[in-house]
Amino acid sequence: MRLRSLLLPLLVSGLLACGGDRGRASDEVLVVFNAGSLARPIRAALDTFAARTGVRIEQESAGSLESARKLTELGKIPDLIALADAEVFPHFLMPIFLDGYVEFARNRMVLAYTDRSRFAKKITAENWWQVLQRPGVETGRSDPQLDPNGYRTLLVWQLAERYYAQPGLGAALERAHPARNVRPKEADLVGLLEAGEFDYIWSYESMARAMGLPFVQLPNGIDLSPPDSAGTYALASVTVRGARAGDSVTFVGAPIVYGVGVPREAPHPAVAERFARFLLSADGRTILRREGLDALEVAVPRGTTASWMVP
Repeated sequence: MRLRSLLLPLLVSGLLACGGDRGRASDEVLVVFNAGSLARPIRAALDTFAARTGVRIEQESAGSLESARKLTELGKIPDLIALADAEVFPHFLMPIFLDGYVEFARNRMVLAYTDRSRFAKKITAENWWQVLQRPGVETGRSDPQLDPNGYRTLLVWQLAERYYAQPGLGAALERAHPARNVRPKEADLVGLLEAGEFDYIWSYESMARAMGLPFVQLPNGIDLSPPDSAGTYALASVTVRGARAGDSVTFVGAPIVYGVGVPREAPHPAVAERFARFLLSADGRTILRREGLDALEVAVPRGTTASWMVP
């Protein structure tokens, strides 16, 4: 009901803004692959775009690494791909599948919970690492082989070990997050948290805010957010499976930046570029921010630039 109430004014304003296009039928299709944490904000932007243009939307949400491997391993090519870690583009998809991409949003790692979570009234930015190791506390995390949130969780643990001057903390936290608590992507964890199966989950601030969940805001030195902490973040790294079986990729800690791109062999490139321009426009930024995502005021193109990269 909340999502519907948020989208209704967007749909109405979109119909009014399109003028002569109102109600126009269209045979155009837009196929979008996106990170799980982008499912809601991208859907809100897609719905407004569809209301204005009549384009039919096909959206697939998965962890960013899983989304990238749909291209590299399965040969499935979307019209547009939006990922929770812009670094996945150069590591997995360029230059074979894309010429370039655009950085368009930021985020930060948080520890989300509910009022029913164990020690919910006692957990803080100073003691979270102790609370998560207490007997009976169950904390969910996403799979680092499929989802940037998963390997970013491991990066946070490494950084926390330094920040709190606790040798061995990273390994201790990994023991406190057993394999049974791992899910393919961050979005899969939310329902389990609300159902009480988890006391805490590793999440993004945008997701926690969109779902109305309380969260622990971690110190800047470990939450992978402010650019001025980039040097500290770079002290941590995680290696995961690469684009194809047998390959590996090492992700170095860095401020969280989201990216979007149009594949070279996109089936419907014209409509993809139109939506990309809309997503990067003032209207697009307003929608993303309404859904809790920190959209960059000025998008940053990477790789070979294309006309769609400038709204």
